[in-house]
Amino acid sequence: MIEVKTTGHPGLYEVHVTGVVSDKDYEQTLVPALEAAIEEHDRIRVLVIFGADFQDFTLGALFDDARMGLRHWRGFDRLAVVTDKPWIRRAVTGLSVLMPCPVRVFPTDQAEDARRWMSESLGAIHQVDLGDGVLHIQLRGQLDSSIYEAESGDLDAFIRANDRFRLLIDARDFDGWQGLGALFEHLKVVRDHYRLIDRAAIVGKSAWQRLGERALRTLSGADTRFFTADEFETAKVWIKS
Repeated sequence: MIEVKTTGHPGLYEVHVTGVVSDKDYEQTLVPALEAAIEEHDRIRVLVIFGADFQDFTLGALFDDARMGLRHWRGFDRLAVVTDKPWIRRAVTGLSVLMPCPVRVFPTDQAEDARRWMSESLGAIHQVDLGDGVLHIQLRGQLDSSIYEAESGDLDAFIRANDRFRLLIDARDFDGWQGLGALFEHLKVVRDHYRLIDRAAIVGKSAWQRLGERALRTLSGADTRFFTADEFETAKVWIKS
C-alpha cells in the first residue's frame, strides 16, 4: 500500500509505504499524485518512509517504479528514504550517484532528522557587485539545482549591465554539489557566460578547486588565478587591478 501526504511545505511530500506494493498502488496512487505535484511545482522533494510491516514490491510495481523515475527524471529536487531494510538501503545508496538530485537514506529511528534534511537549506550563493564590472560570488555548503535557479536572475541582471566583467569566486566554504542536477546547472551557468569573463580569481582550499581554475582559464581564455583561503584580500586587490 502507498499513501502520499502533503506536508504543509510547498513542493514537499511524504510517501508512506506499507505491506506489499502492487502495480495498482503505483498506477492509482503514487504516479497520479506525483505527476500532479510536478505539474504544480515543476520540481518537488519527496520523503519515502517504509513502514515496519513493509514486505515487498510486486514485479509490476518495480517496472512502474522504473518508468516513473525515467519519465520524471528532472522533476525531483531532493529525495530521502527512511527504512531499516538493508536491501533497500543498499539499492538507494547505489542508485543515488545516478540521480540528478540530492539523495539520502535514514534509519527508521531518524525519521525526524530526514524531515529536517528535506526542508533545510543545504547551501547558498551570495552575489555582491563590487563595482567597475567586478562580481563577487560566494559559494557556501553543498549546492542543489534550486539555488542556481533562484540566483540566475541576479546574475543575468549583472551581466546585462556589464558587457565584460571580472569574477571573484569565494569557494572557501564550498563543499560541492548535491546531485548531478546541481552540477548540470553549474555547467549551464558557465557555458552561458564564460566568454564574457575578462579576469577571474578563485579562492579556495581544495585541489579540485585548483583544477577548476585551470579549466576556466582554458575554456574562457581569461586571465585567471587561484588563491589559497588565507589570500582572500590579495585576491580582491588582484581582481580589481
